[in-house]
Amino acid sequence: MKKWLRVAIVASLALFANSSASAQVLKIAPDLLGLLNLNNLFTPVIVQYQAPPTSLDILTLQLLGGVVNQTFSAFPAVLVQLPAVNLLTVANIANVTYLSPDRSLAGMLDNTPQTVNAPLAWQSGLTGTGIGIAVIDSGIANHPDLQSNGLSRVVYHQSFNGSSTSDLYGHGTHVAGIIGGNGNSSTGQNYIRTFKGIAPNVSLIDLRVLDQNGAGSDSMVIAAIQKAISLKTKYNIRVINLSLGRAIYESYHFDPLCRAVQAAWKAGITVVVAAGNLGRNGYATITSPGNTPEVITVGAMKNMGTPGRGDDQIASYSSRGPSFIDLVAKPDLVAPGNLTNSLLASGSTLSTQYPANVLPSSYYSTTNAPSQYFRLSGTSMATPVVSGAAALLLQKSPSLTPDTVKARLMKTATKSFPAYSTATDPATGATYTDTYNLFTVGAGYLDINAALASTDSATKPALSPVTAYDAGSGSAYIITDNSAVWGTSAVWGTSAVWGTTVFVNGTSAIWGSSAVWGTSAVWGTSAVWGTSAVWGTTSGNGEN
Repeated sequence: MKKWLRVAIVASLALFANSSASAQVLKIAPDLLGLLNLNNLFTPVIVQYQAPPTSLDILTLQLLGGVVNQTFSAFPAVLVQLPAVNLLTVANIANVTYLSPDRSLAGMLDNTPQTVNAPLAWQSGLTGTGIGIAVIDSGIANHPDLQSNGLSRVVYHQSFNGSSTSDLYGHGTHVAGIIGGNGNSSTGQNYIRTFKGIAPNVSLIDLRVLDQNGAGSDSMVIAAIQKAISLKTKYNIRVINLSLGRAIYESYHFDPLCRAVQAAWKAGITVVVAAGNLGRNGYATITSPGNTPEVITVGAMKNMGTPGRGDDQIASYSSRGPSFIDLVAKPDLVAPGNLTNSLLASGSTLSTQYPANVLPSSYYSTTNAPSQYFRLSGTSMATPVVSGAAALLLQKSPSLTPDTVKARLMKTATKSFPAYSTATDPATGATYTDTYNLFTVGAGYLDINAALASTDSATKPALSPVTAYDAGSGSAYIITDNSAVWGTSAVWGTSAVWGTTVFVNGTSAIWGSSAVWGTSAVWGTSAVWGTSAVWGTTSGNGEN
């Protein structure tokens, strides 16, 4: 690099530093602003660009003391270690659109398949064969229930969080079993219960982003999503499962996690995301990237320990919409996620923390063999149910787009719910009353058999709609968007997709309170976004 060019860059940077700070601040995430005046602090930052960063853009970061760790391809961005005092200068570079920290995030069966009518699909020969699902989680352990004919159906492993690809936490293995466990360890004359996943012959792509404590970061998840996109053709990856999330800090237009899942959706991959486990804090508690309009965001139901659907209730911890900042209608639908029996990763952190959740072999077997199964609760467990359902639809009709998969699952979801239900926390004695509406159950309760019977096609994007609140009538409503599929015809009208009972003229306790439509009462407090609140006991043994 010639000396004159370096001098020119330094001179232009000096001009940036002296320009108005107001425009620069708009490009900086709110949780970075507090670092602006801290000297001698280097912080990991995801810098997004309007166009892919050039060598000159990279050199500029380096001259500002930055160390570029990673360049992203899913959308124009880099991960850079940057002096905090130079954040404003970087924000004022013309090609830069947004700066955000490399945020931390975390992860959020015997009756489950019957509850969502999966056995009817199995009887038709639909088991997920030939479909690849990328599980972006804590890894997938070697387990007999993920093998067919002696060969593992986990066809690829890669870690983005340390060198180990083992599931040291235990979350990813459990999720993988809900998607594609085949019941090898609980099938035969010595077994009284069989635990199978929704798509028991699907191929799994293991992309590890969560460590032994269930923690990861934005950049790790983005890198894993990029890898899934690049491996799409090789392994026929048609679905990504994200049973993880974190707080929302900005609009989905700027959130790097949201931009990454949008890139996957655009690449033809159906992305299924957990809604979050913050429902007890009220409305507007969806986590990122579940606030992305394109993706399928999943809330959790309790199957009440029975295979029938008639007595099922929403889990009190299941996060509710609308999304913070953008007011996107979420979740999109709900699926069983409470007290879910799936695969055990022996010796994992979760199995050590919750030893009572390890299913004794006597629960499902007449032998005394070591247990192979584990019980967990949360929207993390509901999400892979929907991922498995998507695989069945795609096996039957390989040409389906992500938008048609989402639209069919939503339209055919069961829309019959009680007006409300009440649950009591067995540990604290606290009672929670849940109202069934657009922001609690979305378009309804997953019904795989009904979705497989549908022949409807989405000719426009199936973007989750934006909502608004009318203080005069005390009701919420969906804003018409002619660019989306909803409302374009009687086939995709709002009543056909969401039913009629979710559009309620709510009382002030439902729609009019600051907990729903305000910000200060809900957002930004440690009570809402502390890690124990997001992925705490409800992920381990929640029962309500």
